[in-house]
Parts: sequence; structure tokens; C-alpha cells
Amino acid sequence: MARQRKKYTKEFIEESVNLALKLPSIAKAAEDLGIPIGTLHGWIQRLKGKKSLLPNNQSTNEPNIAALIEENRRLHKELAIAKEEREILKKASAYFAQHQK
Repeated sequence: MARQRKKYTKEFIEESVNLALKLPSIAKAAEDLGIPIGTLHGWIQRLKGKKSLLPNNQSTNEPNIAALIEENRRLHKELAIAKEEREILKKASAYFAQHQK
């Protein structure tokens, strides 16, 4: 039996990509929207080269989607490193607090 493909409007696709770029992870955005993560990844890849995801494309000074995705990834990596460093410092301070008594 053939599966029926679900069709999405252009506006829904663009809003979904915008949401995915704003949330901490693409998987979370796909879950929130109720769409497969692979579908959302495909939309992001397809829209990477466009200057703006807005239908009217009024502003030509907006960064392109590829730059936004790359910055999002970089910021997520920096955040993960900062969280790991914070956890290490918490453990170290607890350790030294125990041994000062």
C-alpha cells in the first residue's frame, strides 16, 4: 500500500523553519509542530540559500539562512561547553568544601 504524502503550505514551511532556528534544537521544533524531523531538515536545507524566509523579501540586509544556521550551531556548542565547565566547577567547589572542614 502506498502512503499518502502530507502537503504543507509555503507559509507553514517558512514559519516552521523560522521556529526551528529560534528553538534550541531542530528536533524540539519538529516535535512541537508534529512533523518528522527529516522533513524539517529538508526544508532547512532547501531554504538555506535564500536571503530571507519572509514572503515579501523586503529587507535585503538580512543575513542568509546558512549564516543563521551556522551561528546557531556555534552558539549551541559554546553553550554546551559553558554548561560542562559550570558542572565541573560545581563539583570542584563541593569537593574542596568537604576537605576544608
